[in-house]
Amino acid sequence: MIEAPGIALVVIPHPDDAEGWCGGTVASWIGQGTKVFYVLCTDGSKGSNDPNTDPAGLAATREQEQLDAAGVLGVEEVVLLHHPDGELEDNSELRREIVRAIRRFRPDVILCPDPYRRAFHWHRDHRITGLVSADAAFPYARDFLHFHELYTDEGLEPHKTGMCLFWAPDVPDTYVDIAEVLDIKAKALSCHKSQMSERPDRDVVASVKDRARTAAQGSDCEYAEAYRKLEFRR
Repeated sequence: MIEAPGIALVVIPHPDDAEGWCGGTVASWIGQGTKVFYVLCTDGSKGSNDPNTDPAGLAATREQEQLDAAGVLGVEEVVLLHHPDGELEDNSELRREIVRAIRRFRPDVILCPDPYRRAFHWHRDHRITGLVSADAAFPYARDFLHFHELYTDEGLEPHKTGMCLFWAPDVPDTYVDIAEVLDIKAKALSCHKSQMSERPDRDVVASVKDRARTAAQGSDCEYAEAYRKLEFRR
């Protein structure tokens, strides 16, 4: 188990990933006074099985759904990076954007996908998001001379984040009890209507409970979200 931090930053590959993987943690921590900020890396423009879907229209819809879901949970701010869905790269552009967010919001904890899982093939955007987020936290956001322009031009001081919590790990070692916020997580997840238009609300609630019950295995919780903790040198 882990105590609620003062500030948390969630770095998200696609709209709905945060609510699906760590929405209960976000709801629980906000209820305990944590300030939570989101960085959404892609626009979700490929998230449809309909070949006639307009990607630009879908992107606008999904980004608004993410804003709505964050509002349900009480997230302080959502930074939209607008990268095309499926096209994230481990490069200086994305790293700089995440370093900027870390230096702006100064989180104690960063939540993001586990880039190293092997149990099944992870979406490339998830792998890139997790890898770049961890690298951005250590050492890039920590040191003055990495992306020095963020300090000289924007006044953003370096920041040392204590840890990353990777969601969807092969072997979790950290759990957050979400039994009291299952309904809030389900309500936030239901905001992503474009991704679950054929699923009634009761099915979303049942799915959230089933997934949280499975994630809690190996812990003392009945319902949980599970992570692998990566701590950084100070």
